[in-house]
Amino acid sequence: LIDALEMMKQGVRRLLVPRSTAWRGMSKRFSILYNGKWLKNIETSSNAGNSSNNRFSSTSSRKSWCCLSREDVIRFLIGCLGALAPLPLSSISSLCAVTPNFLSMDASSPAIRASESRNHDPSAVAVVEHLRDGDMKIIGEISACKLWKCDYLSAAWSLANLSAGEFVTGVENHSPLSISDISITSPAESNGGGSRAQRFSSRSIGFFSSQVNLSHGIGRICQARTTPLTCKTSSSLAAVMAQMLSHRATHVWVTADQDEEVLVGMVTYNDILRAVTRPPNSISASASV
Repeated sequence: LIDALEMMKQGVRRLLVPRSTAWRGMSKRFSILYNGKWLKNIETSSNAGNSSNNRFSSTSSRKSWCCLSREDVIRFLIGCLGALAPLPLSSISSLCAVTPNFLSMDASSPAIRASESRNHDPSAVAVVEHLRDGDMKIIGEISACKLWKCDYLSAAWSLANLSAGEFVTGVENHSPLSISDISITSPAESNGGGSRAQRFSSRSIGFFSSQVNLSHGIGRICQARTTPLTCKTSSSLAAVMAQMLSHRATHVWVTADQDEEVLVGMVTYNDILRAVTRPPNSISASASV
């Protein structure tokens, strides 16, 4: 497990582990999914034949493997909190588990700018309003884990036409539009004229769906959108772990103790894994500072 934790701290998101054998660290028998790319098994023969025996062997070997994700590791750790004492009851701030480096965008910015975070881990952008004292007030988030729950066409139209603040504050309550009413204007081609209307296409900004229900109004946008998942800097590590698992979330936004709306950072899977693997002396030193 320690080897798995160390690998995930370096950016590994999932591991393939044999079901029939115990975990033995960084064995050559394991294939690793690193940043979405498969690393070839070192022991895999490069000149494998196309015989039926080889195909049967590869099929049977695939069936004997299981996927171990970061969420699985966190779920295992929360089942043995007693062995991790006193870490679970310590605050996330004392464990240095709060990441101050996160992506954010002003509520007045175009929502489409959130797509620039697609290569970030986690792929999430906090939508904020800047206060007079320089602090940021979180009003919502645009994240990949929430967008995939939305109707693709509705989400694409919303990202392309709304501001970030409008996108996260429930503009779906406005009067709905039918699909046939949606159009965009573009310069006319060679036949003259100022501009001509074109039907909106989700392909224009990278959304594809073969199961879009055209009877739904665009005004509904994202039914699954909710307020952002937040905790305080004084929240315990165990509470944050349980919060992430119960919501199947990849992150939790952290707010100040004095003001629950002031955003100060976020907690991710990697932050939790680093916290539970830190040496005890470094934890006590940071807590006393």
